[in-house]
Amino acid sequence: MGTFIGHVYPGLFLLAYGLYRAVVVSKAVIFSDSFPDPSLPPKNKGRWARLWKMSHRGLLKMLAGFGLMAYEISCVERGLTLMNRDLPPRFMYAKQWQHLTMFILLTINGCIDIMSKNLLPQRCVPLEKGILVLTFYVLLLLLVSHVQDSVGVEMHVHSLLILVVLLLMLVFTAKLWAPDTFQLAVIETFLFQMMGSWLVQAGFILYKPVSGYPWEDDNISDIMFVTTFFCWHVMINALCLLGIYGVSSFWHRCYYPSWKLTGSREAPCYIYPRRPLYQLLQEVEQSEKDDQALLSKSSP
Repeated sequence: MGTFIGHVYPGLFLLAYGLYRAVVVSKAVIFSDSFPDPSLPPKNKGRWARLWKMSHRGLLKMLAGFGLMAYEISCVERGLTLMNRDLPPRFMYAKQWQHLTMFILLTINGCIDIMSKNLLPQRCVPLEKGILVLTFYVLLLLLVSHVQDSVGVEMHVHSLLILVVLLLMLVFTAKLWAPDTFQLAVIETFLFQMMGSWLVQAGFILYKPVSGYPWEDDNISDIMFVTTFFCWHVMINALCLLGIYGVSSFWHRCYYPSWKLTGSREAPCYIYPRRPLYQLLQEVEQSEKDDQALLSKSSP
């Protein structure tokens, strides 16, 4: 990942996923529907029905993870060894091993998605969400350690990436208790777009500057403009999210006006209770009191 391609390819993957989620969330908001699970495709009764039942999101994670692992290993000329043969032995390729750990986590995440949806007798959504949260906790720890020997522009670029990962980790943690919340879904989508676009930008800043000259670590203007570019990414991604919602709303109003009444019928989704838990508990307690009152009246 310590190359131009190693930053751009993962960034494009995350950006594409963020744009896809923007379309999904926009559609759910337009139809006032619950948020569909992206790994559940539409029903298909044709010859490819068994293939369509597979978790596409998990399969993409696995393929991306294997591809990035192969690329990371191929970038090391003499092979990715853990320790040298000197006395005393020293660890080698610390950053490459951290990159490899990130890609292994992505692959494991995809395996868990496929196992939960296609192999277990009943799908375990908490397991999928739990492993996703754990992945971002570990990713944050690796990124914090990753910038220990960085200085200047490189450190500032990675610090802003760490900020996005930290916010994503907090959003995923909050979604464990509020999984069907519109605000969290929008923030998650926006942060995935930010993470992807900023990784692409980091590749150009660190390895292929547009000007043809490398950024200077001791130049305060270069470091300040890193933050300026990050703010531009915030504004552009926010406008992109609003634009996708506007185009989706216009498209469905013009070409599918009857869907406003019927709602979305494409993919089955997990519907969570929209009322707070304490209200449900109060209703249960009230029903128990009513039952006790009826029993007392019927007793002689």
